[in-house]
Amino acid sequence: MHQRSLKIREKSFGPEHPDVATSLNNLALLYFNQGLYAKAEPLYQRSLKILEKSLGPEHPRLAASLNNLGGIYYAQGLYAKAEPLYQHSLKILEKSHGPEHPNVAASLNNLAGLYNAQGLYAKAEPLYQRSLKILEKSFGPEHPIVARSLESYAKLLGKTGRTKEASQLAARAQVIIEKYKQANVGGKARNSQ
Repeated sequence: MHQRSLKIREKSFGPEHPDVATSLNNLALLYFNQGLYAKAEPLYQRSLKILEKSLGPEHPRLAASLNNLGGIYYAQGLYAKAEPLYQHSLKILEKSHGPEHPNVAASLNNLAGLYNAQGLYAKAEPLYQRSLKILEKSFGPEHPIVARSLESYAKLLGKTGRTKEASQLAARAQVIIEKYKQANVGGKARNSQ
């Protein structure tokens, strides 16, 4: 379906249209999720080139494409290739959406995860902290997205020997997740009666 969509868009809009880039991203994501990185990478690269050319080097859609390509490299342990892509994506999002936007928080979390995977905990921690603050402000302190951020930060704290802080954050995340599950199970039960 994704290949068919790509062919239709290429024929309808031409090979350099932003909608073609969207189809390329969708197909690349499918390959990425299947672990077929060698098939996904050139599609993400082509999408990135199309978006840079058609939308300009600072467009928010470019940030998503940079992040996707960075994700390919991160998954393969090619951290030196992933880092500049994540950093560039973050700069674009901060400029286009402002420093307190949830997309900025997601980008911060990706970069923090990259540093965490490399054992660069001092670089990762302030990014996790900033991401968490943005998410709490955007969604409230008891949102499931906040819980995921808490879990990531707790893992870092655990790796650095700060087990008490890690346990507190992990426990807070678990409370949020349980409340969310209860609210959804209770809501479904009420709606089915």
